[in-house]
Amino acid sequence: MEIIFNFNDSMRALLGGALIGLSASLLMLFKGRIAGISGIVHGIFFSKDNGKAWRLVFILGLVFGGYLSFYFLDNPFHTELTFSNSQFIIAGLLVGIGTKVGNGCTSGHGVCGISRFSMRSIFATLVFIGSGVLTVFLMRSM
Repeated sequence: MEIIFNFNDSMRALLGGALIGLSASLLMLFKGRIAGISGIVHGIFFSKDNGKAWRLVFILGLVFGGYLSFYFLDNPFHTELTFSNSQFIIAGLLVGIGTKVGNGCTSGHGVCGISRFSMRSIFATLVFIGSGVLTVFLMRSM
């Protein structure tokens, strides 16, 4: 039996945002940790404490949530990707370098940092968004 929920894009964004906020809040409540995905993934491989288990569970929850969205929502991912594997690898490496240089990613700064009124996170998020806007502008104008 297949269950399909037909949400429009606004409903999906609202549901996704609520789930991200809920997961970040629960992680802070129960573990006292910020839900910065790059830091969580980094900790899986390089953590010296006993925190690998919760990190793995958190990341598996993200993957499982994506699977549930794909399975239960009508056409949840309607994106056409036109990049080569090497471009994806380069992009991933650049994102990884950026999160290291910026001391965090959009989830850590944008979701958790702004909600804590961290000036560093507010500035970092403005830089992230500004860079994205500039990149889209340049790519579309060329």
